[in-house]
Amino acid sequence: MPQAGQHEHSIERMSVTQTQAERTAASQCWSCKALARGGHFCVSCGKIQPLPRGTDYFAFFGLPQKVGLDEGAFEERFHKLSWKLHPDNFVRTGEYERSLSLERSSELNDAYRTLRDPLSRVEYLLEHLGIRKEGTTKQQAPPELLEEVFELNESLDELREAKAEGGDTANMRERLAAAEKNFQQKLDEVDAELAGLGREWDAALDAKADDAPKKAVLARMNEVLNRRSYIRNLVFGVQKELAEA
Repeated sequence: MPQAGQHEHSIERMSVTQTQAERTAASQCWSCKALARGGHFCVSCGKIQPLPRGTDYFAFFGLPQKVGLDEGAFEERFHKLSWKLHPDNFVRTGEYERSLSLERSSELNDAYRTLRDPLSRVEYLLEHLGIRKEGTTKQQAPPELLEEVFELNESLDELREAKAEGGDTANMRERLAAAEKNFQQKLDEVDAELAGLGREWDAALDAKADDAPKKAVLARMNEVLNRRSYIRNLVFGVQKELAEA
């Protein structure tokens, strides 16, 4: 869990990045000097523009920072931007515009890969808002799973010993297959819980809720993601052992 100071910093970031309008500061077009508001192109002269510093992947697509996504509209927006930002459209422009196009096309693909997947979308949201730090997630067994994890580890040890001694592993593989099915079901339950929290977050944004309830939802989402990561690794571990048995 983040410390108190981290929470305060996270809320500060969240409150100033809540909607696209709040995330897009007025700027001046580098070419015609008209006032722009952070879009990909100047509305006056049509020149490609540098994005404001700190623009997140949601703002890149003109989206609010929501977990729910209209996939059809998202795909359509991606293909339109891919065509408009493609470097082939800027071969006869100046070096600055060509550079912006190359940079923007790369950013577009990164943003698309991240936001199109529901799980990576949640992870990105939490990382961007300072709730989840990449590479610092602790892999600890959820308390309610301690007994089952202990039994699973015993079964894995027995299977490895039997394999090393050339013994019969049929019964142990059966037990592990049942354990894998059990943990896969738990993984499905965690995904359903995460989807529900995503709906809570989106509703809080729509209702323009205060920071406290939004922070609570984000913290719960982070806890569920940690639990999911642990269970997913258990499932992968069992699948690996069964494949090698």
